[in-house]
Amino acid sequence: MRITLAFVFACCGPAVPAAQVEAWPARPIRIVCPFPAASTVDATLRMIQPHLAERLGQPLVIDNRSGASGAIGVEVAVRATPDGYTLLLGTASTHALAKVLNPRLSYDPQRDFTPVSLVGSLPYALSVHPGVRAKTLQELMELARAKPGEIRYTSVGNASLAHLAGELLSSLANVKLTHVPYKSSALSVIDVVAGRVELQIGSTIPAIPHIRAGRLRALATTGAARIPALPDVPTVKELGFPGYEVALWMGIFAPAGTPKPVIERANRELVAVLKMPEVNDGLTAQGVAPQPTTPAGLAAHITAEMAKWERVVKTSGIKTD
Repeated sequence: MRITLAFVFACCGPAVPAAQVEAWPARPIRIVCPFPAASTVDATLRMIQPHLAERLGQPLVIDNRSGASGAIGVEVAVRATPDGYTLLLGTASTHALAKVLNPRLSYDPQRDFTPVSLVGSLPYALSVHPGVRAKTLQELMELARAKPGEIRYTSVGNASLAHLAGELLSSLANVKLTHVPYKSSALSVIDVVAGRVELQIGSTIPAIPHIRAGRLRALATTGAARIPALPDVPTVKELGFPGYEVALWMGIFAPAGTPKPVIERANRELVAVLKMPEVNDGLTAQGVAPQPTTPAGLAAHITAEMAKWERVVKTSGIKTD
C-alpha cells in the first residue's frame, strides 16, 4: 500500500494544473541566461526579448546566472518548477560539449530539459591585435610554431566551445597555443584590443566594431561558410584545414516535465519572432544566423552535435585545462 501511494504521489507531484496550462502565460516569464550581461548569448537574447514578450503578452525577465562555463545558470533552470515560467537559453557549450567533456556533469542536457527551438548560430572570429606580426592565419601558425606557447588565445572559459575551437586548431596545425579563459567575449576583446593577449577566439558581436575600426585584425572565421557581416574574412576551412567547423548555437529550453501545450505555444511564438525582418536582419548583422526549428529539430541537433564532439575529442586527444 505504501509503495502504491508513493507511486501516485510521485506521479502527481510535479504536475501542473490544466487550468494553469490553458492560461499560460498569466504572469511574467523568467529566461535564465547562463552567461554574463553584454556577453554574446545575452546580447542575442536581448534582441529577441521585447518581440517575444509582446507576442506572449507578458514581460520576459532575463536572469543572468554566469559561471562555470554556463553550468551555474543551467542548474538554476534544472531546479525550477516545470510550469513554463522559467526558460533557459542554452548553448552548444551547455547542451552538447559539457556532457562530452564531463560524464559526471551535474545535469543531463537531454534528460533534464525539453527543447523549444533553436535560436541561431554564429561562428567565432579569430582576431589578433594589429601589433601581432601576422597578416594571415598561416603566418600566425608559423609564429606559434617558432615560439611554442607564446601565442595566447582567449575563450569564454575552460571547457567552452571557444576553448575547444582553439585546442582543435592547435592540434590540426601542430602548434602550441596558450589558453587564457575569460567570462565572456565582451571582456576578452578588451584585453586583445589593448595588446595584453595576442589572439581572440570569440563571438563576432563584440569583435565586429573593433575589426571595422582597425583595432583588431580578423584572420578567419570558424564556420562552414563566410558570414555576411565579414564577407572578406575567409573561414579556417578555406585556409588549409578541411573539416574544421565550429559554431556557437543557441536554443531555448524548458525544464523537463513542462506541459506540451506550453512548449508548443512557446515554440510557435519564438519561431514567429525569429522570422520577423527586423529580428532576422538584426541578428544577421551581428553574425548570428537565425535558425528557428521545431522542438524535435532542436533535440536532433543536440544528438548530432554530441556525436560530432565525441569524435573530435577522441580522435584529436583534446584535453581541457
